[in-house]
Amino acid sequence: MVVEGEMDSNITEPESVWGIFQEMDPLLTTTVLLVPCVIVVTAGAFYLYGMVVSLMSKTSVRNKVVVITDALTGLGKECARVFHKGGARLILCGKSWEKLEGLADDLAGASDPSLTFPPKLVLLDFGDMDSMPEVIAEILECYGCLDIVILNSSLKVKAPAQSVSLEMDKLLMDNNYFGPATLAKGVLPTMISRRTGHLLLVNSIQGKLAVPFRTTYAASKHAVQAFFDCLRAEVQEYGISVSTVSHTFISGSASQKTIPSKSIWSLLYSQKPLGVTPDEAAIEIVKTLNNKNKEVVIAPSLPKVAIYARSFLPNIFFAVMAAGVKNAEALEKM
Repeated sequence: MVVEGEMDSNITEPESVWGIFQEMDPLLTTTVLLVPCVIVVTAGAFYLYGMVVSLMSKTSVRNKVVVITDALTGLGKECARVFHKGGARLILCGKSWEKLEGLADDLAGASDPSLTFPPKLVLLDFGDMDSMPEVIAEILECYGCLDIVILNSSLKVKAPAQSVSLEMDKLLMDNNYFGPATLAKGVLPTMISRRTGHLLLVNSIQGKLAVPFRTTYAASKHAVQAFFDCLRAEVQEYGISVSTVSHTFISGSASQKTIPSKSIWSLLYSQKPLGVTPDEAAIEIVKTLNNKNKEVVIAPSLPKVAIYARSFLPNIFFAVMAAGVKNAEALEKM
């Protein structure tokens, strides 16, 4: 018992948390108390910002007439889903009537008919330039006006320049340049008369830099990028916005497997992890429309560095491109 009494006499009462704070330096005390508050407030601000962006994406397109070209691709379908759910009056364009009807049925089955509009369908093939006047007239007749036109079209060919025929060159230019440019020029008069409208071009990062074995494809993407850059300045006085969204690669899904690379420069456009999924690209398109951004590049650091290297360090950029070609040829011979 005596031993226990001696032990008890050596035990001191624990100080309260507030007592510890009182003994600390005032500046340190203030810092300790403020840091958690700042973290909570910052997290709350980001959460509210996300909620506002989400709400804007659902309300900013309500009742707007939105044209989506090549709506049957992965990105086209995702854009159709997002804008249809947001209450837009969609005009979906594609090469296959049966597939367009299937897409319309899918959208109708996944939405509340009291809050959405049944999409209108238009057959559109940029490879058939002779049909463009009739197609443009049909698009304009759907609602009599247009608010947003999403120009989503891309035809790709990978081959040495000397092996690509003139017919293929023309087909690439029709799909990637002449088609979008012709449609934009065809709908501009109605936008100018209403002094409102938004043209959004979905382009490739190869509209800003060129990668070997994609000569005509890169040329077509450079051409369409330049066209819409010029057009942006021309129509600004009429209240019309022009945006370009350039991506590295639209992957099929988040689970798509990576294709092994055989060259250095293939990192600039490889499918994974540098590609973006259709839903990621669609979200970026909605943000671009809401904020009226003039130019957006959806790419990780490496392709963006390559864009700047092309402008400020061209000799180094060209050397890397050439080294990549030699590397690929060496690997193929092994």
